[in-house]
Amino acid sequence: MVSEFRNEPLTDFSKPENRKAMEQALEQVRGQLGRTWPMIIDGKEITDGPVDEVRSPFDRSIVVGCTVRGTDEHARQAILAADRAFRTWQFTDPRERAEGLFRTAAKIRERKFELAAWMIYEVSKTWVEADADVAELIDFAEYYGREMLRLADGAPVTQVPGERNEMRYIPLGVGAIIPPWNFPGAIMGGMTMAAVVTGNTTVLKPAHTSPIIAAIFARIFIEEAGLPPGVVNYITGPGGLLGDAMVDHPRTRFIAFTGSKEIGLRIFERAAKVHPGQIWLKRTILEMGGKDAIIVDETADLDAAADGIVASAFGFQGQKCSACSRAIIVDSVYDEVLQKVAERTKTLKVGDPREPDTNLGAVIDRKAFDKIRSYIEIGEKEGRMVLRGETANGEDAYHIAPTIVADVKPDSRIAQEEIFGPVLAFIRAKDYDEALEIANGTEFGLTGAVYSLDKDRLERARREFHVGNLYLNRKCTGALVGVQPFGGFNMSGTDSKAGGPDYLILFMQGKSIADRTPGVA
Repeated sequence: MVSEFRNEPLTDFSKPENRKAMEQALEQVRGQLGRTWPMIIDGKEITDGPVDEVRSPFDRSIVVGCTVRGTDEHARQAILAADRAFRTWQFTDPRERAEGLFRTAAKIRERKFELAAWMIYEVSKTWVEADADVAELIDFAEYYGREMLRLADGAPVTQVPGERNEMRYIPLGVGAIIPPWNFPGAIMGGMTMAAVVTGNTTVLKPAHTSPIIAAIFARIFIEEAGLPPGVVNYITGPGGLLGDAMVDHPRTRFIAFTGSKEIGLRIFERAAKVHPGQIWLKRTILEMGGKDAIIVDETADLDAAADGIVASAFGFQGQKCSACSRAIIVDSVYDEVLQKVAERTKTLKVGDPREPDTNLGAVIDRKAFDKIRSYIEIGEKEGRMVLRGETANGEDAYHIAPTIVADVKPDSRIAQEEIFGPVLAFIRAKDYDEALEIANGTEFGLTGAVYSLDKDRLERARREFHVGNLYLNRKCTGALVGVQPFGGFNMSGTDSKAGGPDYLILFMQGKSIADRTPGVA
């Protein structure tokens, strides 16, 4: 009997034993840095070809690891291997597949500190952020395993005399899994496990900036879940080249993607084309960008609001699609909230994420570093600079301190375009009505929060704030698996609601069966 789902507890690093465990894990991983991680195609390790170095964002002298530079031919080989494996994997008992996820969760739990340490080195997550990422990965394994058990017997249907009817869920086929770098454990593993537990086979191509944690996960998953060759194929290399090959191939049945709006739209468009030999319309499960807002009115607990804004805007350097990039404050409390947020932000420590008291590590790479700095320059023209984040030189590290721009117009670039960095725009609203109007005034609709003690206004937010994840009197980041299913509206994606009760169905299709065999009904 499987127990009821419970979220994995976060680690309390105030306890000496946990701090020691994290320090030991960082030292353990340091001793493994620089090795080459092969691709895995049809159960075989692929080591031939040039290799690409993965360097740490917070110290460019550190080579976290190396990966083989795959080609479009490798992508095709992986898809064909997954296609062959699907012929048998699709008929594996759903309960057996679910048990594989539970075993995977147990192994990840055993290696929790080690996996967090890899993320600290690879993507510059702080201790707290890395620990939360691993906990969410465990949650996805435990939750999706239980969801598959729930769905294994299909959906209830109405019965009629003389006939037995049933509705089964069957897998789709080969899936292209294209995860982001910002949650290199949780989202990468969650998408892959959702596809596999529902009976599909996969080609996993992680982001080029975070392939190492994916390599480790793939090996854990294959071993612990007892996956036959070809069920999970792991390839690395140029994103555009491999991604296009995966999306375009006629044997690809679906694409699960999390990332930017621009790449999501490219995938959506390419997936719509029917290629020779293709006998289905490809399904796309897309989670894209956000321009998330926190509204604060004059009835709110302003200290709680300031805490929520700072945590939402600057956690993991603002590199979350759910991050608060717009603080929309009603006029009567605008100056007070701005002051409180600025004071709290000044206390944040930017530096080496290996240190337990670091609040912000480095942003992911040079491209992001340059983009964020360009938006800071735009902010100087579009508003009043309250805090201008000092930056590293971009050669040795990619650190950018938090930036706050006040008196920003709702239609300005830094209020409309996704920055994906520690840049926060403060927008003044004359009243709550205007605040809601401003909040809805973007092409995105992912997360949003309202700080107010007025019940009528909170009810209006429930009705009118058009986001997939709405939070009342709490921060707009940190959705919990099974508690706050995650996914947005409009240009934020297909509202796939990861970690929710309808997510696995996106990886399956319904088959209705009516049976009038004598003696059956």
